[in-house]
Amino acid sequence: QVQLVESGGGLVQAGGSLRLSCAASGSVFSINMMAWYRQAPGKQRELVASIITDGGSTNYADSVKGRFTISRVYSSNFAYLQMNSLKPEDTGFYYCYARSVDFLRSYWGQGTQVTVSS
Repeated sequence: QVQLVESGGGLVQAGGSLRLSCAASGSVFSINMMAWYRQAPGKQRELVASIITDGGSTNYADSVKGRFTISRVYSSNFAYLQMNSLKPEDTGFYYCYARSVDFLRSYWGQGTQVTVSS
């Protein structure tokens, strides 16, 4: 089992920055991918960014490319999402996600609210 705890959300003005943190604990050795998803009111949850353990390959939603950066610090079992040039449409509940190396298990954090005012 893996436990994920997010932090770092809050209220920020458009153009500002926030850094989200995800602390992973438990069987972290089994994780091969971590990601951030978000869900805006009335919308489906969408993938924002992901990072693969082996090689550090990253993937971003088109809407955040060039503004957001996902990273992972293996020694401390943290994943981060640096969000710059925030827009009101980035508002939503952001969730940390992890997937096991055998693709059989998925884990979600409780989420953290990000609100960008115009």
